[in-house]
Amino acid sequence: MGSEEDPVKKSQVVDARARNISHNVRCTECGSQSIEDSQADIAILLRKLIRDEIHAGKSDKEIYKKLEEDFGETVLYAPKFDLQTAGLWLSPLVVAGAAAGIWAYNRHRQKTNVHIMALNLVRGVPLTPNEKQTMLDLLTPPPSRGTPSSLWRRWREQ
Repeated sequence: MGSEEDPVKKSQVVDARARNISHNVRCTECGSQSIEDSQADIAILLRKLIRDEIHAGKSDKEIYKKLEEDFGETVLYAPKFDLQTAGLWLSPLVVAGAAAGIWAYNRHRQKTNVHIMALNLVRGVPLTPNEKQTMLDLLTPPPSRGTPSSLWRRWREQ
């Protein structure tokens, strides 16, 4: 009974590996689909090639390398990290860093302006109405949000 299940399990493992590899390989004819999803002739042939390579005992890396050598780097959905693709991989980090830098600069500038207004107030330099409103907004504590003690006070006052 164990010998009957072994070929079935091996076949299931081969199919799972083949599907996994096929999901990560772009159809050269369609371009926007993986060869697992595509019904183009080349996709069918590539799926068969992948299964044959798995039956031959090749690892996933070896199969990806063979496909890349035969069809070029664009056949793989996840390009490798090298000097040519560094901009592609690092651009999200550069954009996030720039956004964080702009946010920090604006935050620093806002705090600096408040400090300058406070110094002018101490020195006796009159503030403009806009500066007075900004100072009041910053120095006035926020209203309570309904803590139990404030709710109790409201109920008692009624």
